[in-house]
Amino acid sequence: MMHFPTWAVAGFWGLVSGSALLLGAAVGYFAHVPQRLIAAVMAFGSGVLISTLSFELMAEAYEKGGFDSTAIGFVGGAAVYTLANWLLARHGAKHRKRSGEHQSQERAAVQQGQKEASSAGDDNGMALAIGALLDGIPESIVIGLSMLAGGGVSVAAVVAIFMSNLPEGLSSAAGMRKAGRTPTYVLGLWAGIALISGLASLAGYSLFSGFSAEVVAATTAVSAGAVLAMIADTMIPEAFEVAHNFTGLITVLGFLVSFVLSKMGG
Repeated sequence: MMHFPTWAVAGFWGLVSGSALLLGAAVGYFAHVPQRLIAAVMAFGSGVLISTLSFELMAEAYEKGGFDSTAIGFVGGAAVYTLANWLLARHGAKHRKRSGEHQSQERAAVQQGQKEASSAGDDNGMALAIGALLDGIPESIVIGLSMLAGGGVSVAAVVAIFMSNLPEGLSSAAGMRKAGRTPTYVLGLWAGIALISGLASLAGYSLFSGFSAEVVAATTAVSAGAVLAMIADTMIPEAFEVAHNFTGLITVLGFLVSFVLSKMGG
């Protein structure tokens, strides 16, 4: 039986989880999925991620590095993500996860120079690409980090990230279509992010394999903090705007599914 290097396995599983972004984007762009369904899937994905960062990431970080490394990394990850997200919003990428008309309105505002960091005639395509990268990298690094202990991937983490990436790609691509983005731009963007997800997972394993448990714990917590900030800033608002009173219930169901997966994996 052929055995692959652990770093290659880490990259493969990162690519698998990232491919859900491309799959979701293709469905969102070409299938014209109803907004209410997109919002429901987004709420479900939010619950999945919240459960994953609670029972997989934070618990593992605490066990490896204790409270100090975990707390500093967690808050630091959220702070860095929030700052980067604020900067991207100034360039017209605030609504990159929205499936409605928000992206169309934001693109028009950028082209007219109405955004803080834009001039008339600009476009926010690069800001959207950087935003997609910002949202995807922390999740992918987690997969590589999860393999440091015993060389085996966390199946629960891969499944959870795959399940959460589907609605992210779905919602964002639906909004991009309404904003007038071409299929080449949309699918090319998400294919690139899927590839980078594999590289980020590979890097998560390769770069940190020689570091202490405290550094690995802090890095895992940084990813968890960034993911939670991303959920609050980009996923929950999209879900609540359309699903309203059902958002909480659907999010809880996603949380439960991921919780069950984590216990089965354990």
